Amino acid sequence: MSREPHVPVPVRPVAAGLLLGHAADLCFGDPRRGHPVAGFGQAAAALERLSYRDDRASGALHVLVLVGVVTAAGRLVERAVRDHPVARTAVVALATWTVLGGRSLSREADAVAAHLERDDLPAARERVTHLVGRDPRQLDAAQIARATVESVAENTSDAVVAPLLWGAVAGVPGLLGYRAVNTLDAMIGHRSPRYSRFGWAAARLDDVVNVVPARLAAALTAAAAPVVRGRPTRALRAVRRDAHRHPSPNAGPVEAAFAGALGVQLGGVNVYHGVVEDRGTLGDGPAPTVDDIGRARRLARWVGIASAAAAAGLAGVRPPGGGYLSGHARRRVLPPR
Repeated sequence: MSREPHVPVPVRPVAAGLLLGHAADLCFGDPRRGHPVAGFGQAAAALERLSYRDDRASGALHVLVLVGVVTAAGRLVERAVRDHPVARTAVVALATWTVLGGRSLSREADAVAAHLERDDLPAARERVTHLVGRDPRQLDAAQIARATVESVAENTSDAVVAPLLWGAVAGVPGLLGYRAVNTLDAMIGHRSPRYSRFGWAAARLDDVVNVVPARLAAALTAAAAPVVRGRPTRALRAVRRDAHRHPSPNAGPVEAAFAGALGVQLGGVNVYHGVVEDRGTLGDGPAPTVDDIGRARRLARWVGIASAAAAAGLAGVRPPGGGYLSGHARRRVLPPR
């Protein structure tokens, strides 16, 4: 009986690229100049000057054009290198590094903590605006610490877990398309007189694409709780009990998980553009302190590492090229020549 020759299992370019891109973000953070996401933001702002109308349809068309162009560009690039595993790995790694923001998030949180440790409230208030949209003028040290921990929690999901998961599912188009959606939400998705209708589509689409990543981020946060001397059961209990109190369907689970893992209480009253919002309370325990910012950064780093491993594992079970049959299986079903 003849035996088929052994065919080695190929390295999955998407899985390898996600891991390399995540490692690059951990080591280097965002580029200091010429960041592609900043370039996308400038292009979106330029288009808005032409597309803006105070209605939902115009906003939906604005989002469709921008996300569609970016996703199509990612698809074209990926198709160009699909038969070259090394080049495809490099492209996925570069795209992953471009869209992740874990190192930059940690750097900003660390800067806020440094100002708080020096009792420099004016500097801390100014720096925290890099992370949150709330009015910082009346924030005391405890409120600044809370705002920073909440931002670390939410952005760990938005800027690390979600893009990695979308990269695992849809490769380069998933990475770039997700970042386009999330950037547009940050630009026009907030509730203000100008964007209450025009930004509706951006906000709703961002909610949709983050439903699964936010729950994964909450689960990974609970699993990683021991690295900050927390308990997974406490994090999960906070998610089940408190997540619904947050006005965001996706920030709620992640912030509640961080609150439970860190043993602090997040949420409460915030002021946005002069509007007071009571966002409910998440978790049990005292208000966060400056020391909890460092603990939140450590927790976020391990959640990011776990999400990179999970994304690589998910991408690894996908056949090369993204089809349902492996390369070996495709060769076997082709008709003989």
